[in-house]
Amino acid sequence: MMSARRFLNKVAVVTGSTEGIGFAIAHRLAKEGAKVVVSSRKQEKVNKAIEQLKSENLDCLGLVCHVGKEDDRKKLIEKTVENYGGIDILVSNAATNPNFGNIFDIDEKGWDKLFDTNVKSTFFIIKQAIPYLKQRKDSNILIISSIAGYTPFQTQFSKALWQDEEIFKETADCFMKRVGHSEEVASTASFLCSTDASYITGETIVCSGGTNARL
Repeated sequence: MMSARRFLNKVAVVTGSTEGIGFAIAHRLAKEGAKVVVSSRKQEKVNKAIEQLKSENLDCLGLVCHVGKEDDRKKLIEKTVENYGGIDILVSNAATNPNFGNIFDIDEKGWDKLFDTNVKSTFFIIKQAIPYLKQRKDSNILIISSIAGYTPFQTQFSKALWQDEEIFKETADCFMKRVGHSEEVASTASFLCSTDASYITGETIVCSGGTNARL
């Protein structure tokens, strides 16, 4: 259930947020009153996301940002502060997987890209945002990761999502017996970024329909 306007006057930066889970999170925060900054490596994706958000009269800013590039990260933070005066929420969602198949088939370039985008960039965008987050009351940092950190699966999974048989195989160990929806992750993210979760910190919250449930 959506909590109306609990992010009123809050500024939220969401990386990798022009489609999928990232967009769902940005959209949810904006619907609850936040001023959201969406970003992507491609201008056309940024334009499409901004058009959709503004069609609902939501307060938003769109920027091109490759989180693996220092200058882009710096510009994302600086433009946010320039436009909105600060940052209350940082959601690090941008990620990549340059290799599909056997992990030992990945080359050094692909390996470096994976760590630059998925690990290094997360740390450094947090570092760049921290001075502004510290100026705000009840500020939050949320890092979006993958259930693969708990349950390894073949990277072909993302290619096979459209095949019913493969979906059945991949969800066999999921209590809910289905693939999750982006909006379900967004509702969890919204809670964690709010004061309703004020006594939760330094935790890993798994939103996976019961996959690898720790009962």
